[in-house]
Amino acid sequence: MPTFPTNNHYPRYALTLLLAVNLLNYIDRQVLYAVFPLVKSDLALSDTELGFLGSSFMLCYMVSAPLFGWLGDRMRRVRLAAAGLAAWSLATAGAGLAPGYRTLLAARTLVGVGEASFGTVSPGLLADYFPRERRGRVLAYFYLAIPVGSALGYLLGGNIGQRFGWHAAFLLVGVPGLLLALPVMFLREPRRGAGDAPAEVQEESSGGYAALFANRSFVTNTLAMAAMTFALGGLAQWVPSFLNRAHGLDVARGNTLFGALTVLAGITGTLTGGWLGDRLQARSVKGYLHLSGWGFVIGTPIAAAAILTTSLPLCLGAMFCAEFFLFLNTGPLNTVIVNVTRPGVRAMAFAVNIFFIHALGDAVSPTLLGWLSDRWGLRGALLVAPVAITVAAAFCFLCSRFIAADMARAEGLT
Repeated sequence: MPTFPTNNHYPRYALTLLLAVNLLNYIDRQVLYAVFPLVKSDLALSDTELGFLGSSFMLCYMVSAPLFGWLGDRMRRVRLAAAGLAAWSLATAGAGLAPGYRTLLAARTLVGVGEASFGTVSPGLLADYFPRERRGRVLAYFYLAIPVGSALGYLLGGNIGQRFGWHAAFLLVGVPGLLLALPVMFLREPRRGAGDAPAEVQEESSGGYAALFANRSFVTNTLAMAAMTFALGGLAQWVPSFLNRAHGLDVARGNTLFGALTVLAGITGTLTGGWLGDRLQARSVKGYLHLSGWGFVIGTPIAAAAILTTSLPLCLGAMFCAEFFLFLNTGPLNTVIVNVTRPGVRAMAFAVNIFFIHALGDAVSPTLLGWLSDRWGLRGALLVAPVAITVAAAFCFLCSRFIAADMARAEGLT
């Protein structure tokens, strides 16, 4: 039988602490996009240069992930998570001291190193605190940080930036992470594979990174997440600027409205996806993938409508609905990664996933959309996003053809 920490409340404490850290992760990541108009004006940047500030973070994040994935399957994961938190918090605060574009670019690049350390080890760490049948919900709670942290990044960045300048926004959101580094450092490390069947624990996967590329479910699930990340990464970085340019909202109001609808859609969509995904998965091994795929299908035309309408209320309403259906996938698709890989390679699995979803996704989409915006206008550039979401849906349905065999293999049944 799987074994867990003897204190029944300890897994909940660990989830709460890691969720708090993940909130700071996305606050510190998104605060840049909230102050895009201020940075553009102050430093006299083109949209291409502005977009590269976001892409540089993602490039460093994805390149660092494979190293931390390899380390995460061989070292104490709580130490890597704590070190990453301290590093990205210092780099975020350092961005607030940047006098120009090059130093700001360097600081944002270093944020990616710290976040890669935390991002590769934390999902597998949580999977070992809880049993398999609760994974979808647990990871949904953990990834609530995406909408909530992003929304807080927009709200804090927009309001602090509007009142005190963009330097102050970076300084104020960077400091809190340093306070949580020690509690993370002293978390109890659960046994690897504690939430899995005995066969999975006893038979560790061999082949390291090479074996992951032979796992068809892992590859197609990662490609689905890459297409989704391309779309959502571009939208997350450019929608506040779109509201400013196309609908005449100032920085503070635009970020407040977008942040509010993102957090509401994100919470409801992510929790619904985690709960409904676990229920559908109990009936079919394809449950997580079908839920995510249909969420993408429904969200695609609604996202296009939000971009095309000239009415601000319709834009915001459609954006809320689109985000709700897109956030359904958060818990399910990350749980698929856990379910089709064995405990000994999960940090590496999340590292490969991080590398490719960002290499093919939001490492390139902000700059590409900025380049297209310089030529087509921002509204036309944003229409690339719904196309990418359609591609994500196709990969989810393709992955459902392989999931049964790959889950059985991961469980040591074949």
